[in-house]
Amino acid sequence: MHTFFLPPEAWRAPWQLNGAEAHHFTNVIRSRAGEQIRVLDGQGREGIFEVRSVAKRVITLELLHEERHPRSNRETVLALAWTKAARRGWIMEKAVELGASALWIWQGEHSQMPLPAHPPESWRQQFIAGIKQCGNPWLPELRLFPDGAARLIRELPAVDHALVLWEEEQETFLSPADLARPGRTLFVIGPEGGLSRAEVDLFKRAGLPTRTVGRRVLRYETAALLCLSLSWWGREYADAEENSG
Repeated sequence: MHTFFLPPEAWRAPWQLNGAEAHHFTNVIRSRAGEQIRVLDGQGREGIFEVRSVAKRVITLELLHEERHPRSNRETVLALAWTKAARRGWIMEKAVELGASALWIWQGEHSQMPLPAHPPESWRQQFIAGIKQCGNPWLPELRLFPDGAARLIRELPAVDHALVLWEEEQETFLSPADLARPGRTLFVIGPEGGLSRAEVDLFKRAGLPTRTVGRRVLRYETAALLCLSLSWWGREYADAEENSG
């Protein structure tokens, strides 16, 4: 069953796919009236629809079944320092696939270029492509912090736990206990050039502990993928344990 996206503000009758989604339906998927499709709104709603009619720019649907998916009580927020565009889109895809609730991009001292004031529409489209591919009913929240580590620290009340992945941390490993705690857990990752000493000191003074994931210095996208994957595993494992009990 093919999956499409309908934004929350358009989640109402008359049910229609327009714009890029209609183009995808007619020119890429080349489906026809009478078929059933799955539609997500990125805010937890999933619907099964029958295609009633197909026009060039409008696909008219009939709602057959709607389901609302609750958010997990264990959420992952990835704070990733601004860096090269070459691998940033890949990280956005993985953030969707591995269930990150938010992606915060911040200006690090070693970031290679200035962070834009507003996220480009293309970034949101990458998120949308991700939920259509993997079936995640929730779009991650996307926020930009051009004022650096200090601005990121001011957002700490929005999370329940926060950790800094730092290549110079030698003793305290990221542990299963860090990954399965209820609430929102923030993982802070520096840019390709690493965190500056001033940024680490600032985070420590704000009460954020540092963690290591091993002796090797990982690329920023590898560290991000590791955090996302371990958090996904911790969340799935904890949920399974609770359900079995």
